[in-house]
Amino acid sequence: MNNKWILVALLASPIACADSLIHWSDFSVTGLYGDSFEVDPAEQTTITLETAGGWKYGDWFAFQDFIYFNDAPSDSNHANYGEIGTRFSASKIFDSKLGFGPLTDLSLALQYEQGNAAASTILYGIGSDWAVPGFSYLNVNVYYRSELSNPFVAPGASDGWQVTPAWRIDFGDTGIVFDGFIDWVFAPSEDAYESVLHINPQLKYDLGAAINGKSGQFYVGVEYDYWKNKYGIPNGIPGLDVDQSAFSLLIQYHL
Repeated sequence: MNNKWILVALLASPIACADSLIHWSDFSVTGLYGDSFEVDPAEQTTITLETAGGWKYGDWFAFQDFIYFNDAPSDSNHANYGEIGTRFSASKIFDSKLGFGPLTDLSLALQYEQGNAAASTILYGIGSDWAVPGFSYLNVNVYYRSELSNPFVAPGASDGWQVTPAWRIDFGDTGIVFDGFIDWVFAPSEDAYESVLHINPQLKYDLGAAINGKSGQFYVGVEYDYWKNKYGIPNGIPGLDVDQSAFSLLIQYHL
């Protein structure tokens, strides 16, 4: 499996609603420009294709990043990275609400990660959905990670556990949206791979609604990227800062 399957999922999503099994789908294109990135070149421009949707038996999410390193030599000034994931909902499959209190559903969660300079990894575990006041949605997936291949070392360095919360908050009728995700990778199988904390929120304003009344279509805002022990690289390597804290300006359009 490689990036072509992530791209297939992204390109197919705008017409997915033609299938009676599909309840909803969304496709967006985001442009980002930021500086102060670590490990990789500091100045970066990224185009992200992203899709999410819900269907009869669960939901899906996929994205593909195309990254341009602004100040890098032409033979090494770009990279790509993508993820594709799906969850099979117990409540949907058994046609009965499964949950109690704020917990509204449990799912079988599967994910695949791949990039041209990154390990290919499959993740599998349990997803959960939560009804929390103020949140449009909040889900938390708990995975076990298993590397399939790694371009730099023998596969398996990042095998271990991962917890991924994802959320969205809409601030009433203000047009302001706060969404994002956190990846916490811990208990890796290799001592050389450090536990990783990656926090990636976006604060956006619905500019389309303000200009032409088309809500949920065109956003502008900022993304913050905090990454402790980026790529699992341990601290203490002379001349290398592996704890990243970077802001990017963003524009986002939903088809």
